Amino acid sequence: MTQDIHFDVIVIGSGFGGAVSACRLAQRGLSVCVLERGRRWKPQDYPRSPQDSWLWSHHEPEKRNGWIDLRVYNDMAVAQGSGVGGGSLIYANVSIEAQPFVFQSGWPEAITYESLKPYYEKTGEMLNLQTLPDNQLTERYKLMQTAATAAGYGDRFTKVPLAVSFSDSYSYALEDPHNEKHSTMYTNAQGQVQGTCIHCGNCDIGCSVQAKNTLDLNYLPLAEKHGAEILPLHLVRKITPKIDHYRVDFDRIDQSNERLLPGHFNARKVVVAAGTMGTNELLLKCRDDYGTLPRISRQLGYGWSCNGDFVTPAFYPGRDVSPTRGPTVSAAIDFLDGSVEGQRFFIEDGGFPDMLGNALEQFSNKTQLGLLFSGLDQAIRNRDSLSCIMPWFGQGIDAADGRLHLRRSWWPPFKKKMDLDWNIEKSKATIQALINMHKKLAKITGGTPCVPPSWNWFKDLATPHPMGGCRMADSKANGVVDHKGEVYSYPGLYVADGSILPRSIGLNPSRTIAALAERIAEFIS
Repeated sequence: MTQDIHFDVIVIGSGFGGAVSACRLAQRGLSVCVLERGRRWKPQDYPRSPQDSWLWSHHEPEKRNGWIDLRVYNDMAVAQGSGVGGGSLIYANVSIEAQPFVFQSGWPEAITYESLKPYYEKTGEMLNLQTLPDNQLTERYKLMQTAATAAGYGDRFTKVPLAVSFSDSYSYALEDPHNEKHSTMYTNAQGQVQGTCIHCGNCDIGCSVQAKNTLDLNYLPLAEKHGAEILPLHLVRKITPKIDHYRVDFDRIDQSNERLLPGHFNARKVVVAAGTMGTNELLLKCRDDYGTLPRISRQLGYGWSCNGDFVTPAFYPGRDVSPTRGPTVSAAIDFLDGSVEGQRFFIEDGGFPDMLGNALEQFSNKTQLGLLFSGLDQAIRNRDSLSCIMPWFGQGIDAADGRLHLRRSWWPPFKKKMDLDWNIEKSKATIQALINMHKKLAKITGGTPCVPPSWNWFKDLATPHPMGGCRMADSKANGVVDHKGEVYSYPGLYVADGSILPRSIGLNPSRTIAALAERIAEFIS
């Protein structure tokens, strides 16, 4: 007997895959529900102080459901966002197309750069992409441009497209330039009120003026305008196929009482977009633990990639580099043609939030004792305690040969959890070439590069760009989903996030994920 169908489509996750899917399906008149494990964050709730909700806990999500999901495995750490908007909440704003060579091997025949180009353009329009204005060039931008020119790579240097709203009237010459009063408010194309960038450097921990065009300011409100329901704090546990629909079981996180409340919805179709780690974990558990999706391809979990991410700090004593000011990334030097050491990689200027400054500012604003420090407000905003550091960022085409799988815990209650098998050997040449270029660019501009000991001693890495495990392919023998994102052997079950990328792309993947989701949504009816 057919059970009640609550929705036409349930979308699991609200990052670049989930937000796009929910928006386009709702626009077509389908009833859509988005189940998001994290909170719906507001600027006043963004974490700033040490006691704020920074981390998501897999063991106690009812107690700790914070900003970032950090998973640590042997030789690899992985960071992903947790909240309505998914990875867009914590990423570095870079929204760039993968290069045509990426699609020449490893992809389904139907997926080419040319076939994705219209969807790249759609995402660029929705995210209101811009580049750093010439009158707002940061010290990091200038340093990178100088390095590129001095090393003979001036023709490879370029601004990168950013999902950030800028105002030409902004300038570092303004009095107290990072004060929120310099942000110009406007209403975006989706009817959301945003501000313009004041170069505060907090891109990764929540833009207080909402100059960062996160998904909760474009795709998701447009989805809601067309009837989609977005339910935060709903942690999906299991997907079960029925005769003519899927049952999705979840735990609703009751923050007030710190408890999990079980529930379920039924939908004719399901789009899994829980992020690379979340999607792989959910599907692995459904196949290998619960047994609800036993026919998923044996390729599930294979082909995981860290996208060759690496950061090399360099020190410039006496020079004002100001890594805590400006957009997290604004420019790049492109070596993806493989002309250096035979490896393909992409160098970016890097930044990070001024955590101490944010904590001090929160203290002065939110406590009674803070009144004693009210005269320090401007000094706090203008100080830059780490001004001599340049974090050279980069990504590269790694081997994409990691494997995610379940293993039983050695500790009570002995539940199965996801683990990562990853070996540096086939990717080492790419990472080392990238590091060598970081060192060359730093030294040619008078810096002292400091390669992290975690690499020198252990070859350990960290990534905010995990991809793969549910790879697209033209057959079940080679992948988990087809070119439409539909899971082999399970009609009506789709995957639309970074997990479906069959190989590393060597630069920031968010726009490719969004473009693929735009395309996949067209096949769902």
